[in-house]
Amino acid sequence: MSRRQAMNFPPLAIAPSILAADHAHLGGEAARAKKAGADLLHVDIMDGHFVPNLTFGPSIVAALRRVTDLYLDVHLMLDNPATFVEPFAQAGADNITFHAEVVEQPGDLIHRIHELGCDAGITVNPDRPVELIEPVAGEVELILIMSVQAGFGGQEFIPETLGKVRAARRWVRGGRPRIEIDGGINGGTASLAVEAGADVLVAGTAVFRSPDYAAAIRKLRAAGVP
Repeated sequence: MSRRQAMNFPPLAIAPSILAADHAHLGGEAARAKKAGADLLHVDIMDGHFVPNLTFGPSIVAALRRVTDLYLDVHLMLDNPATFVEPFAQAGADNITFHAEVVEQPGDLIHRIHELGCDAGITVNPDRPVELIEPVAGEVELILIMSVQAGFGGQEFIPETLGKVRAARRWVRGGRPRIEIDGGINGGTASLAVEAGADVLVAGTAVFRSPDYAAAIRKLRAAGVP
């Protein structure tokens, strides 16, 4: 199956996280984010087991797919991601990211995600070694560095995770994979993340809780300007 959308983002891409959006008006929020300059939408999927919170299922991804052509970046915070990659791919995900610490053979799951027509991403929580990702770094389109513990939005940025961004940046060859960072990203921390090597910034509160989405996205994008 061919890929739905190529990961053709600008050198610094901004990914508003719908976890912080108005869930009663997700279609409108997606439209506002696109108009404001978002490059993709980040969708946090939480199962209440791997993380102590419960969020969206495939039906929400399918609903978003019907109302937006933005690239849908789906992050599975699940203890059994292999069970759900197909439902989320069928729902319209463009990228599916899973946690390396819960998968014994990450290469097999990456291959399956690709078979389903999606880009693949891999991540670990801040308390797990980023080296779990290194063996398959060349097989994915996205490495996600969690700069907070997975499970809740609005947490404070963990500065020590910048070392993981730097490590991941050393694994990039020919512009692949992209290095995404998620957690506590705002106008102040974005520049630290970009300096360390991140080139996709996930921001929930900084965008969707701002009175001016466009201004918030411009501020984040400015972090990439020397």
